[in-house]
Amino acid sequence: MSSKNVNATPITDLRSAIELLKQHEGEYIETNEQVDPEAELSGVYRYVGAGGTCRRPTQIGGPVMMFNKVKGYPDFRVVIGMLGSRKRVGLLLGADPDKLGFLLKDSVQNVIAPVTVGADKALQDVVHLASDADFDLRTLLPAPTNTPEDAGPFITMGLCYASDPETGESDVTIHRLCVQSKDELSMWLTPGRHIDAFRQKAEAAGKPLPISISIGVDPAIYVAACFEPPTTPLGFDELGIAGALRGHAVELAPCLTIPERAIAHAEVVIEGELLPTVRVREDQNTDTGKAMPEFPGYTGDAKPALPIIKVKAVRYRTNPILQTTVGPGQEHVNMAGIPTEASILDMVGRAMPGKLQNVFAHSSGGGKLLAVMQFKKSAPVDEGRQRQAALLAFSAFPELKHVILVDEDVDLFDTDDVLWAMQTRFQGDVSTVLIPGVRCHPLDPSQTPEFSPSIREVGQSCKTIFDCTVPFKLKSHFERSNFMEVDVSRFVPGFNKT
Repeated sequence: MSSKNVNATPITDLRSAIELLKQHEGEYIETNEQVDPEAELSGVYRYVGAGGTCRRPTQIGGPVMMFNKVKGYPDFRVVIGMLGSRKRVGLLLGADPDKLGFLLKDSVQNVIAPVTVGADKALQDVVHLASDADFDLRTLLPAPTNTPEDAGPFITMGLCYASDPETGESDVTIHRLCVQSKDELSMWLTPGRHIDAFRQKAEAAGKPLPISISIGVDPAIYVAACFEPPTTPLGFDELGIAGALRGHAVELAPCLTIPERAIAHAEVVIEGELLPTVRVREDQNTDTGKAMPEFPGYTGDAKPALPIIKVKAVRYRTNPILQTTVGPGQEHVNMAGIPTEASILDMVGRAMPGKLQNVFAHSSGGGKLLAVMQFKKSAPVDEGRQRQAALLAFSAFPELKHVILVDEDVDLFDTDDVLWAMQTRFQGDVSTVLIPGVRCHPLDPSQTPEFSPSIREVGQSCKTIFDCTVPFKLKSHFERSNFMEVDVSRFVPGFNKT
């Protein structure tokens, strides 16, 4: 099964994406009420449309929201929630929301490499240099704090782009960036990230690593940037996936102050260098002990010693838009989860073609911790292969913690249907597979020896398979009730059964 991108809309940047959403009722709203970027902005959107793992109440599938007036920043608007619903991601990528994993899988296999254009093609007309007497990140950019407890203002939708100092191969990814001073950002790099490998090479040579941060771009780039190994190994530039999604190469333009490139159509570009050996405490300005809300729904601990980006310049477009997100919201689920689905579909599909019908990186796991896998058993020899597929999923995405296996008659995107399968097709003593002592994602707070005696070190987890599929020999005893197929539109005009 595959999904061809049929997007005919001319999305080239954030602004054209917003214009597309304006054409669809309920997908976009804006306000002229002044908002404070310190906790208030995210506090508003928590209710309007954050969803995901945010504390309830929150709205699931709410609209994109544009704040036209930001306290202290008269030149900027702030937009939040661009990828905050799966339906909206489908609109922006021109695909069926239920088939986005297939679309991403196909795009990985048909990359179109980015191209470098002239500096004159960069759209950032306003330039602030760190050498200017009045240069100060804290007054230039309205980076929000998600809560009053945050370590500081965070750039949450910054696409970090850097290159291997030895091979020249480049990588793009999103990292937690906290504004620490007028020209410094702290950067938390979770273990295994490619830019961290570049940084370590540069640091070993005693040199800084040039890095650009592009904020506010074509949504396809954000989704593509969230792929991880082994699907995209070291040296794989994820911008090629975005090129495949759009059918043309992403354009990069040279930076002004560092030997690196940035996304030419970005709303904002920050240029800087990751300094060797220099470290800073993440909450040095607040002493809260906390960083910011993260995808599992909890506020992460402030890190005691993080690398520093020394900022050289900030560039932005006329009438700029700063793009941001709520850490535990549905937007993270979609950006992280759809590439996860693609990775699992690819690996399992190559091992056992035709058996895995679909995958959903479930919202409750932030797009990372839980996958629901729809598996079709066609013959007695397929019994047990569903569990092999789950093991492959853990290999395709190492940060995955739990897999729920369901049959092809279960709607994996309907949590009620998945839980129904668990209640009627699952027995805990024979349907559970435990894999203890495996590394998972470092932000899961239950991964401590205090939580479980089976955990020897912080960061280990017990990966678990919940096999909610019917044993093949019993399938005839588990047929769902068959209702008459009818044309509902005869009775309810305009009704769509799908």
